[in-house]
Amino acid sequence: MIEFLQGYHPVMQALFGTLFTWFLTLCGAGVAFFGKTIPRKVLDWMLGFAGGVMIAASYWSLLAPAIEMAADGPVPEYVPAVVGFLLGGAALRGIDFILPHLHPGEPIEHAEGPHTQWRKTTLLVLAITLHNIPEGLAVGVAFGAAAAGLPAATIAGAITLAIGIGIQNFPEGIAVAAPLRSAGYSRMKSFWVGQASGLVEPVAGIIGAAAVLVSKAILPYALAFAAGAMIYVVVEELIPEAQQKGNGDIATVGVMIGFAVMMVLDVALG
Repeated sequence: MIEFLQGYHPVMQALFGTLFTWFLTLCGAGVAFFGKTIPRKVLDWMLGFAGGVMIAASYWSLLAPAIEMAADGPVPEYVPAVVGFLLGGAALRGIDFILPHLHPGEPIEHAEGPHTQWRKTTLLVLAITLHNIPEGLAVGVAFGAAAAGLPAATIAGAITLAIGIGIQNFPEGIAVAAPLRSAGYSRMKSFWVGQASGLVEPVAGIIGAAAVLVSKAILPYALAFAAGAMIYVVVEELIPEAQQKGNGDIATVGVMIGFAVMMVLDVALG
């Protein structure tokens, strides 16, 4: 896998990596063709698992390399990590505030952002897009950083991050498509909206890789930015949604297992 990707430009590497993460989302969304319901406990465990993977990836694959890269820089090594991390969260909060969207499973009266007459399906797709931008960005930045030739960033690490995000995208695809099917949407529409939750990732991945190729100086900031955006999504959306139906213990177990899986992947393979 590493030898195969090394023959391509970093932007193409990011495209391949994020197409993989989207494909696993598509596979998860395919559950819409096989049934109308999924046990809520299973759904909440999946949401927790996805959150755990994203938390672990934010540190092991993004923040730790960002701090290491900044060790010989003109400012204290923690500055790029802190600044980038907070900017990532602020950017997601800004988009969350100005973009009308509706989280899966919520009535349209609970739509967030500016008031609009857009259809419920459109609002759902926008929410999913907002959720997955940080994941694609993280993979793209990781491949772009690997191309810079710095010891803290490698293609193996970028591949590991793509694998981890892909693994958690599979249950995310289920978590989006299954509730829509239960709510009466057709198999095809439920599947389409579910796979759309990963379709934005290749676009974000290309942007992330291209951005960090412009200058090595922004690499630690970009890695930390992606981490901050991912943590914002976990805390603002995934964990609260997993806890709201009274399955807090199961969701917490999912978080722990997801974190452990991503940590093992990153340490063993990255």
